[in-house]
Amino acid sequence: MVAKRIIPCLDVNCGRTVKGVNFDNMIDIGSPIDMARAYSQQGADELLFLDINATKDNSNIFYKIIEEIACNINIPFTVGGGVRSVDDVARLLDSGADKVAINSAAIYNPNLVNKVSSRFGNQILVIAIDAKKLDDRQVVFSAGASKACEKELLEWSVEVQDRGAGEILYTSIDCDGMVNGYDLENLKILNDRLRIPLIASGGAGSMDHFLELFRLDCSSAALAASVFHKEVIKIKELKSYLFKNSIDIRLC
Repeated sequence: MVAKRIIPCLDVNCGRTVKGVNFDNMIDIGSPIDMARAYSQQGADELLFLDINATKDNSNIFYKIIEEIACNINIPFTVGGGVRSVDDVARLLDSGADKVAINSAAIYNPNLVNKVSSRFGNQILVIAIDAKKLDDRQVVFSAGASKACEKELLEWSVEVQDRGAGEILYTSIDCDGMVNGYDLENLKILNDRLRIPLIASGGAGSMDHFLELFRLDCSSAALAASVFHKEVIKIKELKSYLFKNSIDIRLC
């Protein structure tokens, strides 16, 4: 059995880590370089860096920050935000990213998934999907969860899998920042249909939420931000708690 992963997320805007609720009301949390180094030392299994306004602002990814983070950590490092082309992926990998997350560009140009997977292999490609309940449908959003699309969560997840995605990162917009737990209902639906790893994001507020997620075995990894940033939950203590409750987890 493959061990479950714990992944802190750095949402970055203008070179600073930020956090909000339901993708809104962002506040400054700190330096992404300092925070990345700390999470690596604390025993995180991976790290996710998202330039959250790169797509909306049509701005360039902060390659210098990515290079510095890569030099300061010893865990796998995924970077996303504003990735629009195969060349963007190549530059991120050259800058030190181990994997690249694509969201909006894949929605509007699905063939990009095929191209990236074909050139670099599906092991480096994470498709990030933000979705929200609208009229009893789980609707996919683009541009930092600000624009509703025609796609629905399940059908889009299956499509990107078939096009060559290596992992899917599903963030529930409704649950994001609410600290009431992950969207277990939709994670279960997705996991039952997918053959590739699924990362759960949005809603973690306690160690019990991680335990509930992994006991249901509906994701390969759990991603969180504010509970780690504010030290409501410490990664070493979380892993010990999960291990004591019979979850297969890599201890720090």
